[in-house]
Amino acid sequence: MGQVRHGSATTTHAVRAAIQRSQATIAQLSRELGVNAKTVAKWRKRATVEDMKTGPTEPRSTVLSEDEEAMIVAFRRHTLLPLDDCLYALQPSIPHLTRSALHRCLQRHGISRLPDVEGNKPKRAKFKRYPIGFFHIDIAEVQTAEGKLYLFVGIDRTSKFAVTQLVDKADRKTAWEFLQHMLEAVPYQVHTILTDNGIQFAEQPRNRNTIYSRPMRFDVICEANGIEHRLTKPNHPWTNGQVERMNRTIKEATVKRFHYESHDQLRTHLGDFMAAYNFARRLKTLGGLTPYEYICKIWTSEPDRFILNPIHQMPGLNTVMNQCVTHNRHYHTEKQFADAILPFFQETPPEKWIAFREKVSDSFSVVTHENFRILR
Repeated sequence: MGQVRHGSATTTHAVRAAIQRSQATIAQLSRELGVNAKTVAKWRKRATVEDMKTGPTEPRSTVLSEDEEAMIVAFRRHTLLPLDDCLYALQPSIPHLTRSALHRCLQRHGISRLPDVEGNKPKRAKFKRYPIGFFHIDIAEVQTAEGKLYLFVGIDRTSKFAVTQLVDKADRKTAWEFLQHMLEAVPYQVHTILTDNGIQFAEQPRNRNTIYSRPMRFDVICEANGIEHRLTKPNHPWTNGQVERMNRTIKEATVKRFHYESHDQLRTHLGDFMAAYNFARRLKTLGGLTPYEYICKIWTSEPDRFILNPIHQMPGLNTVMNQCVTHNRHYHTEKQFADAILPFFQETPPEKWIAFREKVSDSFSVVTHENFRILR
């Protein structure tokens, strides 16, 4: 490939090399080559024929201070989070931080690419897109000091809105009770539900379409609400992988990290975590929105899909205040906490909001690296 010259260049690599080899005076070379004497003098002093880099020798951001850049670099090196997750975590502390400014900052410091710790990953197949209302449901076991509990989890394939319930037994009765609980918690119409072939959700294959088969309450509720109940292929749990991944996320944030003396203690912490997930956790797959913000976005464009206004599903000021003060919700800083729950208080008078902030100002704890990776 030939030399690529910038628009103001008056010499080529060959001319520059000739200037450096020549014994003639600067004035003679200037007349011979038809270039300015200063240009000849410059290239005669150079040890190379390559153009020097333009711009400052130590590039700095025009929008970030040195302290902010140091914070970004330290955060990235400590957490090893992807670009978008770093952006969502740092924006509450640096409101003017944009994705491009963050990327340039990481590039300047040579940490824009994360180390490949898992080798070459197979290319993921794209999931079929569905309108909101397609829920994946599954059951998981969890333990406290009092014994075993069963966790029902339902997550919307599109909005990522999740609903959970802890029960003592995982049977058909608790399955349809969870279904009713989920339908009450979701402000829009559920059109499809995907479950495995467990006895809680379906008759065993040998009993289907026989004289012994009987309608299940779970299917009756689905039919009454115009919901299509789909079953995964037997022995193919990855078919319902989205809710399996949500089970793992919940366990990593609760029973795999903390010891619970009682079932009620787990229920309380689980409720807090789900509130933080649905109303405060920004997801890359939703374009940086929380599940609740995504639902509100769909509400503005497709209101016919909704049973009620999603704002009615928001916890009130007293509910959130009590949860924060009593259970010591985990946020990096008070400002992050305030920014995370600001949508709750858009209609709240300023004097109440100030009083709320004063009441919870001592109820924050710094999140460790491991906790942050779970809650992000």
